[in-house]
Amino acid sequence: MENFDPGQSEVELQRRSKKITKDDLEQILKKGEDIEAKFKQHGPLSRFMVDFKMLFSLIQDYVAGEYLKVPWWGVAAVASALLYVLNPFDLIPDFIPGLGYIDDAMVVAACLRMVEKELLKYQAWKKKREKY
Repeated sequence: MENFDPGQSEVELQRRSKKITKDDLEQILKKGEDIEAKFKQHGPLSRFMVDFKMLFSLIQDYVAGEYLKVPWWGVAAVASALLYVLNPFDLIPDFIPGLGYIDDAMVVAACLRMVEKELLKYQAWKKKREKY
């Protein structure tokens, strides 16, 4: 843990994104409350609560076939980040006090950077849709 490099978060996210399947998206939808609880309860993740809701909503709309304009790599990055948060045994295991959720927060931050343009398009679509 002493040698933890924040760049590992992006590398790990990219590595995991290549393995995402549609079944993984279904798992995220089923485990949404568990993922949300981690965001709510753990300091480094709690600052990303609003982002979690948007990322989860994107997965919901994608799986429902309502929003398919996001490329698969973007969906895979979001799914990877959310599954990473769900996994207690990642780069820094979640049970390590004070450190366990730092890598989770870094992976979420890396995801947000990677898909920023796609999220802006999604948000615009969502706002336009809510007007009607």
